Amino acid sequence: MELRDILSIIHAQQHRLKEFGVRKIGVFGSIARNEAKDGSDLDLIVEFKTGFSTFKNYMRLYDFLEEVTGKKVDLLTSEGVSPHIKPYIDKEIVYEEL
Repeated sequence: MELRDILSIIHAQQHRLKEFGVRKIGVFGSIARNEAKDGSDLDLIVEFKTGFSTFKNYMRLYDFLEEVTGKKVDLLTSEGVSPHIKPYIDKEIVYEEL
């Protein structure tokens, strides 16, 4: 699966993602770099609107993203990103604003 495929899925699911309180969602990692292999996971980072950043909502979103993409998802939140890896993510991230 390529970056454009993931962005197309995200775009098609905008309404549903907004129900989860997603402000913006970004793709990074091998898919964003166009280096993904068949077994590559999908690295995503999400920023929630105020009041939606709960563990329950995070897990529901995680399950939803795996279901609609058919990929194993690694989901980070913008608040939870380690300052040590943030610069590397920022270099390659492709955001979809909702």
